[in-house]
Amino acid sequence: MFKGCYTALITPFIDNQIDMNGLDQLVAFQIENKVSGIVAVGTTGESPTLLWNEHNTVIKFIADKTSNKCVCIAGTGSNNTKESITAVGHAVDSGVTAALMVDPYYNGPSSMEIRKEYYEPVAEKFPDLPIIPYIIPGRTGTQLFPEDLAILKENHKNVFAVKEATGNIDNMKKTRKLCGTEFIILSGDDDKTYEMISDKDIQSSGVISVIANIAPKAIQDMVTASHEGDDLKAKQLKEALSPLFKLVSVVSIEDTPYGPVSCRARNPLPCKTLMQVLGMPSGPCRQPTGKMTKKGMSIVLEAVRTVNQKNPEILKPLARFFNVDIESRLADEKMHQQFIYSDEQR
Repeated sequence: MFKGCYTALITPFIDNQIDMNGLDQLVAFQIENKVSGIVAVGTTGESPTLLWNEHNTVIKFIADKTSNKCVCIAGTGSNNTKESITAVGHAVDSGVTAALMVDPYYNGPSSMEIRKEYYEPVAEKFPDLPIIPYIIPGRTGTQLFPEDLAILKENHKNVFAVKEATGNIDNMKKTRKLCGTEFIILSGDDDKTYEMISDKDIQSSGVISVIANIAPKAIQDMVTASHEGDDLKAKQLKEALSPLFKLVSVVSIEDTPYGPVSCRARNPLPCKTLMQVLGMPSGPCRQPTGKMTKKGMSIVLEAVRTVNQKNPEILKPLARFFNVDIESRLADEKMHQQFIYSDEQR
């Protein structure tokens, strides 16, 4: 269970409303490329800016579409335990396989509080549903430590997996040591997936992937090859995908009247921008996330052009499914302008 590639699906918008037809196409694209599963309305799906009725609608839609085809994991995390309990209840009614719960952001509870006041109440109320803690301190400002995760796992049999996005290899190794060999560690960072699977002290089962929105087959194949001992194929795919992995977060240095500043386009902005460039259903992000800068866009375009030139097979499933000419779309600079801030807008 939970072995392979699980795509953290974006939520497509048209005129600031959920594009249900586009969502249908994105789910079908993932299923056709045989991913192990789809995460519905995780943070890549812009859960913080979706209203709860929208949140529930997307989860139910994806759960129905993936039924008997692949796993559906519902993003149900919040910084309000009561809200999460309600969200998990709806996810259960929708027929999902598991719930993914990000550590409670902004509030800043201790690791013990996260365990006792957040994960435990949910795990106790829904003992038959797998609950997957999502550890990403860089975005939440807090962290469930491996020690408390081990206690949680020991006391609640439905907590047997974690999405590990600390970026801290030592933390991952401690999780494996304290939680045991049967505990499932899923990579939350595309670029660390190969290392996490290969490292005998981590032994990740797979990845919850952002870039699988664009290259699901290649990432599923990379994970499968890693587990089957085909290290040559796994390494080749990792290298081929590497430029795309760097697009989960894009940093550019921008000039202002008061000096240069660092501008960080964080997930899902680079991914959704690239999807729009490539002609996939996406639409913009919801405010307060905006657009990319010209310099940020140049980083995105350089990466995808590199992949398309050196390893065109990575993007062929996308081109075929959505019936797009990737080279012409990458060359259309006029079209690209609509997805970035103009000098006047900045």
